[in-house]
Amino acid sequence: MIENQKIRPAQVIGPLGEPLTIDSLPPPSTTRWVVRRKAEVVAAVNGGLLTVDEVCERYGLTLEEFASWQRSIDRSGMPGLRVTRIQHYRDLYERQQRF
Repeated sequence: MIENQKIRPAQVIGPLGEPLTIDSLPPPSTTRWVVRRKAEVVAAVNGGLLTVDEVCERYGLTLEEFASWQRSIDRSGMPGLRVTRIQHYRDLYERQQRF
């Protein structure tokens, strides 16, 4: 049945405004996760290019790790993905929630 088939886009808009396709995503062997690569993977999921399960399997991520990337982008945008500033953005978000 057609309604049961999952229709996926061929491309989505990436975090920097560029088109992302499956082929332009970071390779499955990626071990160094810079901000741009994390943001591209989150954009792929948000745009329907891949599912969360596919991303976790493809990149060897845990669900919690991927969810933390999504939360960071939702709260602070791409700068929130910087590992060196994660505590700063977490504290800032918690202060904002109090007021």
